[in-house]
Amino acid sequence: MAKSLPPLTWFRAFEAAARHLSFTLAAEELGFTQSAISQHVRALEDRLGCQLFVRANRSLQLTDAGRLLVPDVTAAMELLGQAVRRFLPDGDAPKLTIATSASIAHCVLAPHLAAFHTQHPGIALQLITTIWPDDFAATNADVEIRFGPPGVVGSGATLLEPSYLHIVAAPRLAAQLPDPVTWADLQGVPLIQAIGLSTGWTALSRKQKTSGILEADLYVDTHGMAVDLAIAGAGIALTHCQITRDAIRRGALQEIALPRVPAQEGYYMALRSTAHPTQQRQFADWFSALIAPLPNDPV
Repeated sequence: MAKSLPPLTWFRAFEAAARHLSFTLAAEELGFTQSAISQHVRALEDRLGCQLFVRANRSLQLTDAGRLLVPDVTAAMELLGQAVRRFLPDGDAPKLTIATSASIAHCVLAPHLAAFHTQHPGIALQLITTIWPDDFAATNADVEIRFGPPGVVGSGATLLEPSYLHIVAAPRLAAQLPDPVTWADLQGVPLIQAIGLSTGWTALSRKQKTSGILEADLYVDTHGMAVDLAIAGAGIALTHCQITRDAIRRGALQEIALPRVPAQEGYYMALRSTAHPTQQRQFADWFSALIAPLPNDPV
C-alpha cells in the first residue's frame, strides 16, 4: 500500500518558506511561530527522505531537491485555492442562499430580482433550484421555498397565500372559447397539467360532473413549464396561481372564467438557521409582499 500523503500543513510551511527563503517570514504569513514552521519543514524532509533547505546563520537556501519540489507544491496550493474560492462569495456583501422550486425561480423571482437589488444593494443571492421536495435535503440554504402537500414540505414551513389552481390560456386561444365558457367547451382542446397534482383535469371534470371526462394531453414536471407551454399556445393549463400571476399581469396569459380549485399542494417558505438573520428577514419580507394577494384573489 502506498504511503499516505504528508499533512497539508507541512506543504504550506514548505511553500511559504521557499517563497520567502525565511522561516520567520513564513511564520508571520501563516500565523505560526518560527519554530513551528521549522518543525513542519523538518517533518516533511524526514517523510521524503531528503533535505529541502540548506540552513545557515540568518539565511535559507533551497537544495536541488527543494527546487524540484517547489513548482509542484506551488501548483497544488493554487489548485486548492481555486477550489475553495468557488464556494466563497465575491466581495464582502452578505450572501444569502435561496433554495427554491424551479417554477418560483423562473416565474416569480426572475422578473423581480432587479427590483430586489435596487432595494437591497448590499445583499448577494445564490439561487439553487429544485423540483421535488426531497431535493431540499441536499441544500444548505438560508431560505427554502418548497412545493408540495403539508405532510411533505416539512416542519417550520409557512404556506404562501393565495394558494389555488386555476385554468389559464394564451389570449388568442382564450378568445376561441365561448362566452360564457363551460367545462364541456374544453373537450377537444389540448390540456396541460403538472404531474403530481392531487386534483388534475380528470378528477376535476368528475367533480364538476361534466358530460365527458377531461384528460390531459401534455404532462410536465413543473408548473413553470405548464405556464410556458400555455403562453406559447400549446394548450390550456391547469396550474397554480402563484406561478401564473406575473404572466397574467403582463397580458401573456388570461384566466379562463371557470371555478378556481383549492390547491392541495402549495408553495411554502421556511427560514433556516443563518449567519445573516437581518438579510434573511429582508428577503423574506420582500418576497412575501411580492406574492401577497391581489384585490380579486380569494381570501
